[in-house]
Amino acid sequence: MSDHNTIALAKTGDATAIAILINQALQPNGVTATATRQGYHLNVVLESQHLPDTETCIRVVYNGLMRLEADSIGSVTISGTRLGEKKPGWTQTLVLREVVCVPQPTNIQPVNPPKPKQNPQFLISKPWLIAGSVSLIILPLSGFFLNQNYQKITSFFTTIPQNISANLSQIPSFSFAVEPVSTSAPISTTATLKNLNTVSQFTLKTLQNPINPDLQLTIRAVGDIIPGTNYPYNKLSSNKNALFAGVKSELKGDIVFGNFESTLTKYPYSAKAIGRGLVFAFRTPPEYTALLKDAGFNILSVANNHSFDFFESGFKDTIQNIQKVGIKAVGEKNKIIYHEVQGVKVAFIGFSNYEYHNNLSHIEAGKKLVKTAQKNADFVVISFHGGSEGTGALNVRNKTEYFYGENRGNLVLFSHSMIDAGADLILGHGPHVPRALELYKGKLIAYSLGNFMGYRTLSTVGELGYSLILEAKVNPQGDFIEGKIIPVQLNSQGIPALDQRSKSVNLIRNLIQKDFPKTPLKIDKEGKILINKP
Repeated sequence: MSDHNTIALAKTGDATAIAILINQALQPNGVTATATRQGYHLNVVLESQHLPDTETCIRVVYNGLMRLEADSIGSVTISGTRLGEKKPGWTQTLVLREVVCVPQPTNIQPVNPPKPKQNPQFLISKPWLIAGSVSLIILPLSGFFLNQNYQKITSFFTTIPQNISANLSQIPSFSFAVEPVSTSAPISTTATLKNLNTVSQFTLKTLQNPINPDLQLTIRAVGDIIPGTNYPYNKLSSNKNALFAGVKSELKGDIVFGNFESTLTKYPYSAKAIGRGLVFAFRTPPEYTALLKDAGFNILSVANNHSFDFFESGFKDTIQNIQKVGIKAVGEKNKIIYHEVQGVKVAFIGFSNYEYHNNLSHIEAGKKLVKTAQKNADFVVISFHGGSEGTGALNVRNKTEYFYGENRGNLVLFSHSMIDAGADLILGHGPHVPRALELYKGKLIAYSLGNFMGYRTLSTVGELGYSLILEAKVNPQGDFIEGKIIPVQLNSQGIPALDQRSKSVNLIRNLIQKDFPKTPLKIDKEGKILINKP
């Protein structure tokens, strides 16, 4: 294909020709482009070894399309991704022209043909830009959608220069290495163009009322929670409202997560022969769900070694009682829980080392669940209960861990595999002590959040009493931005309070240096978690 033909085809809206031009502009930066088109919408995917620079790519594509003056393209979605990753690192949508439709295009024969004076006209207005996330993507026009709950749309629309960074009208000889992409003829139905006009009007309204461009989700997560038990005898607090009083002020965020390591049931019979060694059964009155709700929790894991303390009946009761107060329970086998916040759809999957939950040692089965979740949500959170227990289990090792002969999984292998499959955040619990944090492929892994509450049930000796509220700020694509460790200390009764001595901050900082010395995470003395720039 000659340079002249490439330009000519691109002016008609041919996606393959447009991809060739974009490649010529961006390949010196190591970026490869592919493009598809349906109707008046163009979709451009940019790939490179490292995530393509957003601003550079936006300018090249925007200015190139504006110079081409391809009237058949009204909008374009540009996605940047790393090679080998299916999920884009960023996505931006531009509405290039406002298209106003009047009745039917001439190439479609309506049931009642219009009079000649009613022939359609397409009015083109000035270009606009929406800079968004995966929650605001203009898909092919036959399947248009806008997430009306999306609350953060950037106003990066003002000063994109008109000079394209590569001279697209003077293209040298090249070999087109991009796989040919099929294009479809423009779809010009009344409904389709009406949708495009609706999007443009929505864009105009948004730009007139700018919204904070920096959408972030704040997740706060804690470890094991046992607010008391009445089995085999009463170990409940005479003032249960005081249990979370010392930490309630910090249990706030878009998502507040914890591992509920008891049951919420009245079922009378336990599945465990308690009193034999380290065998315990925990049963908390169902009305304690109101206490958990009032504390601030909206997501609770029930995938742990105490969820079946009172057989399947107790497990089902626990889930139902949690759900009754509007909290979502995560941990049923083969089940993904979805939760929407700020227009971002978040998926949760719970794992443990037992067959009656999703078993963390069954890596391939776990990856299938994650891939399903990733297809149906913007952001995927994994909760796992695994690893050895006690003060001798502070360190993370990339090998299978055992506790009293029981396989508790290889937590490094599991966590990395889930992120490779599409997970965005890993929240671990089970060892009863805090463990190191790791940043893997831009995603945060907390290998253990320790004990958070164990009223007269959990030991608080030494590091067993060191606790924390982990805060993670993430973007809708799941990348960790920053966070902090809010230090907590459990008293002798297992009640948490904020710790002014920051013992868990110092502990986790030291554990990171020992277990993951190459991770780019940095924790300062105040507990703020940052990413070291290379």
